[in-house]
Amino acid sequence: MRTTELVIVVVVLAVGVLASTSFSANVTYDHRALLIDGKRRVLVSGSIHYPRSTPEMWPDLIQKSKDGGLDVIETYVFWNFHEPSRGQYDFEGRKDLVRFVKAVAEAGLYVHLRIGPYVCAEWNYGGFPLWLHFIPGIQFRTDNEPFKAEMKRFTAKIVDMMKQEKLYASQGGPIILSQIENEYGNVAGPYGSPGKSYVKWSAGMALSLDTGVPWVMCQQGDAPDPIINTCNGFYCDQFTPNSNNKPKMWTENWTGWFLSFGGSLPYRPPEDVAFAVARFYQRGGTFQNYYMYHGGTNFGRTTGGPFIATSYDYDAPIDEYGLIRQPKWGHLKDLHKVIKQAEEALGATDPTITSLGSNLEAAVYKTETRCVAFLANVGTKSDATVTFNGNSYNLPAWSVSILPDCKNVVYNTAKINSAAMIPSFVRQSLIDDVDASKSLGSVWSWINEPVGISKDNAFTKPGLLEQINTTADKSDYLWYSLSIDVKGDEPFLDGSQTDLHVESLGHGLHAFINGKLAGSGKGRNGNSKVSLEIPVTLVSGKNTIDLLSLTVGLQNYGSFFDKVGAGITGPVKLKSAKGGATLDLSSQRWTYQIGLKGEELDLPIGDSSQWNSQSTLPKNKPLTWYKGLMQKQFLLLQTSFDAPGGSSPVALDLTGMGKGEAWVNGQSIGRYWPTYIAPNSGCNDNCNYRGAFDADKCHKNCGKPSQELYHVPRSWLRPSGNTLVLFEEIGGDPMQLSFATREIESLCSHISESHPPPVDMWSSESKSRRQLTPVLSLECPSPNQVISSIKFASFGTPHGSCGSFNHGKCSSARALSVVQKTCIGSKSCNIGVSINTFGDPCKGPLQVLMKSEEIIRNVAGVLSEQPSLLHFLGASISIINLTMRSQRLK
Repeated sequence: MRTTELVIVVVVLAVGVLASTSFSANVTYDHRALLIDGKRRVLVSGSIHYPRSTPEMWPDLIQKSKDGGLDVIETYVFWNFHEPSRGQYDFEGRKDLVRFVKAVAEAGLYVHLRIGPYVCAEWNYGGFPLWLHFIPGIQFRTDNEPFKAEMKRFTAKIVDMMKQEKLYASQGGPIILSQIENEYGNVAGPYGSPGKSYVKWSAGMALSLDTGVPWVMCQQGDAPDPIINTCNGFYCDQFTPNSNNKPKMWTENWTGWFLSFGGSLPYRPPEDVAFAVARFYQRGGTFQNYYMYHGGTNFGRTTGGPFIATSYDYDAPIDEYGLIRQPKWGHLKDLHKVIKQAEEALGATDPTITSLGSNLEAAVYKTETRCVAFLANVGTKSDATVTFNGNSYNLPAWSVSILPDCKNVVYNTAKINSAAMIPSFVRQSLIDDVDASKSLGSVWSWINEPVGISKDNAFTKPGLLEQINTTADKSDYLWYSLSIDVKGDEPFLDGSQTDLHVESLGHGLHAFINGKLAGSGKGRNGNSKVSLEIPVTLVSGKNTIDLLSLTVGLQNYGSFFDKVGAGITGPVKLKSAKGGATLDLSSQRWTYQIGLKGEELDLPIGDSSQWNSQSTLPKNKPLTWYKGLMQKQFLLLQTSFDAPGGSSPVALDLTGMGKGEAWVNGQSIGRYWPTYIAPNSGCNDNCNYRGAFDADKCHKNCGKPSQELYHVPRSWLRPSGNTLVLFEEIGGDPMQLSFATREIESLCSHISESHPPPVDMWSSESKSRRQLTPVLSLECPSPNQVISSIKFASFGTPHGSCGSFNHGKCSSARALSVVQKTCIGSKSCNIGVSINTFGDPCKGPLQVLMKSEEIIRNVAGVLSEQPSLLHFLGASISIINLTMRSQRLK
């Protein structure tokens, strides 16, 4: 069977209006659902972690979540973020939890507050503060009095904060759920009976705080009543609560997966996410949360893992930069609309589930006034035709069809009506032209980080120290320094091969011999250990061995994860090829330095008087601090793009650098590591959504840097005079750096005659549903944009993929002209996909409408106000294929 498809190049924007909601004061639950003011609710939730974006971004992210059909925003509370030192709290800026919760309330949404306080979340040390590790006698996450005392103190602190601001639903606020602990059931076995006691204690402690709303424990099959146990995973349709009195809830539906340095980019097809969600509601679920709905960015040193990348995009419906990801966002939005249309019936009764054949299933929710049906084909190979209630329905493989009236298919998880968005990054060098590069010293300055010991607080100890216990994670870096005397008659000096052998728990290591870099080693996600064996050249007399050990985020998951160490634990040996001579240096007296000299001098702030701009800029030199003062360039980025909200998201392209950390105006945008390349194999840009998804199934960008672009929030930039500071570990060239803005290049939409009509067209009173046709709907993202041209349109049997379609054997000669006449010059257009519109290009097969459309950006107002931007905008136009219009759309 051939199908019809429509392809469009367009830009889509979700626009909504913030609205305040009066929240309920009574939240309970029964076996079917949460009850809000006595009414069962079928709820859709999404995770947004407040520290992974900025307060300036929060309202827009929350509104886009509401526009996407969410009822609830879910977030963890990050203990180490709020209490960096015991008893010293910080709730300012990105840490302003109260402000975030209130922002959600202002948008009219509910909140699920996952206090934990263990969070996992690919967050440094699982969210625990490092000082907790040093409390005498403490053991984490078990029946241990010191740990329980600290856990209760912090949990009560957060609950009291929420109560003081009247943010619980029992007080009229938005918080309808709280969570205590997190995925403990996955790792509880090794903790034994004290772990079981700890679960009961955690539940009792949480209940004693009297929030007035239900508490949940995810992945905790023995969660004691009245705590609700919930499911996490890619699929939770088969999950059953541990009591018939508890509703079926899904706290983490993984919309993608996290990115690791050294790994390729994971993604999850929208058809599979929708399939998982529809199956969950089909089989009795009433609360589902996307993890993540917006993933955001791991700013600073907040990543865990180890080796978690700075980007936490997670292939979420709202991307790292705050733009909606199409078609995932729109496809799920349509699903949410259908679920909401069926909410009354879904909440009123349990489903009646029957088999329609092998891998085929129907679930019906029926009341006196409503009938809602889900028809599922969980087979992965073949489409199927089933008979239900006397009617015939085609079910694509690995899909669910939803019939809100038990008759008409309003939504199918494998049929996407939303356009696919194709974003791109428009880059601009940090220097405007070749002449400017000649005076680079006026742009860049630098400071050499000393090799080895340079701080007054260095200390000497016999043997090799574990890193985390030594640094308390105050820095990624720990120097191990040793001076040895080598006599002329020793085998290490006679010209034969001498190797330095170092064993480390990880995560990375740079070895210097007599002040020069001799070699480096690194671990990887899943195996952080480093084993380094490098040839070295020693001199007669005194030799210095300086080993710089580094961490890339601390362990965040697993049984006893808090005890996983890092750093050089040995052995450290010199090995000579002559006679196999070996000198073990492990037990000698090593001198230690925590952190870098540049950190002590606050070089990330950029104010030090030691910056050097008078001599030649060092390139590809390890242990170098760079500072760039960007003025005109930032001004261009700040004002050049006429985008929704006044500006496009900004990223720093760190291609050309090795590994380190970057700061903009003193704010850390995170660790960078563009030289860590993903494996060459294991990628599939067109991953088949059919069949069970796992974290290894769908990857792209093999053989490329795991991450090249790093988010710079707009609110961290000034109109001019911005300071960029880099600490480069292994050597790089800042001349290659560029900034980029994230733009929408095009949209491609594929609509077939077998697609259901738009969800908005359905109503239970409709008598002519069978006569409705699929519709292509296009809308520009901004009031200042109109459709300027149609690149390609075909109705028949076209073939290809988004951006490279071709006409097939059957193609309507009218398609292009019809689409052009309907859409060009308009901000939006709607076209029915049928032979009535385009004629019948070939008898028999289903026809396909495919069109490509170009949206133009009307920036006449900006040009008249700031003509100096014309050249920059013109360059942008040539990159993203946009065309200017002469007047603003009214």
